[in-house]
Amino acid sequence: MAARERVLSGMRPSGRLHLGNYLGALANWVKLQDDHECFYFSADWHVLTDRLDVRDVPASTLEMAADWLGAGLDPERSTLFIQSLVPEHAELHLLFSMVTPVSWLERVPTYRERIEQQEIASPSYGLLGYPLLQAADILMYKARYVPVGIDQAPHVELTREVARRFNNAFGPVFPEPDVKLTEIPKVPGTDGRKMSKSYGNDIELADSPETIRAKVRPMVTDPARKRRSDPGNPDVCPVFDLHKIFTPQPDLDFCATNCRTAGFGCLDCKEILLKHMLPPLEKIRDRRQHYAEKPDMIKQVLVEGSRRARAVAQRTMTEVRSAVRLTP
Repeated sequence: MAARERVLSGMRPSGRLHLGNYLGALANWVKLQDDHECFYFSADWHVLTDRLDVRDVPASTLEMAADWLGAGLDPERSTLFIQSLVPEHAELHLLFSMVTPVSWLERVPTYRERIEQQEIASPSYGLLGYPLLQAADILMYKARYVPVGIDQAPHVELTREVARRFNNAFGPVFPEPDVKLTEIPKVPGTDGRKMSKSYGNDIELADSPETIRAKVRPMVTDPARKRRSDPGNPDVCPVFDLHKIFTPQPDLDFCATNCRTAGFGCLDCKEILLKHMLPPLEKIRDRRQHYAEKPDMIKQVLVEGSRRARAVAQRTMTEVRSAVRLTP
């Protein structure tokens, strides 16, 4: 039987995940378990590139892992681990920093974007070098694919360049990974903007059906529908974007027609959405709750996953040290 191709991806531990996180990444991670060897990690060292107060990170890691498990990640089929429990990542990052020109890092689009967006007056080396830590995360496990959105593709391309540079200097240690582009659906928040925890417009995977209903019912819709008798345009309606994700075609067409003809009001449309949206989210929430009530079980999953990941990382670093040949 042929070995399954390896996939690696990670998330920063920012606490509970929302619907956008699930549809944009986590649902795809769950599917990839079926026919790939999967490594998924909590990128806790990456948090330090943004801020130094990390007192919330341990609790946020457990909340995020509860969402992973609730969504269907299976510790028997995937290796779930914490980056900082595999110190080999730091060693490989150091070696990559020795072979990578600074100009390569400065041209990564997100570097300048983060400086501007976060108004960082004096960026740290860690912020400049975090794409190299990402490269170490990926190449440590010799991943065949890295599932990312199109905005993260430049980071994987840099990883390929770093692998080539290292291999040319020291010998063929690392295969070059490929991007596995994830088609991210448009997931609007309750105010119509992109769903984001920072906007306070998110629907969390941990939310109860009552909470989700309370968030969806006042959601913004087509601004042209000021009265129930006004026809609307589903193509500009955030609620209809959610319909396209959750609602089967017959009801989707029914909602579109009744929106355009003012055949029903926006609350009627939202009730149909909730009918299709709540059952799958309730399954995730129930599984999540099972783990959230047992934080020691989550810790055990992550510690055991980190042990398995570290065994792979140690084998890789044995090859790396043999190639670099620093010690007698």
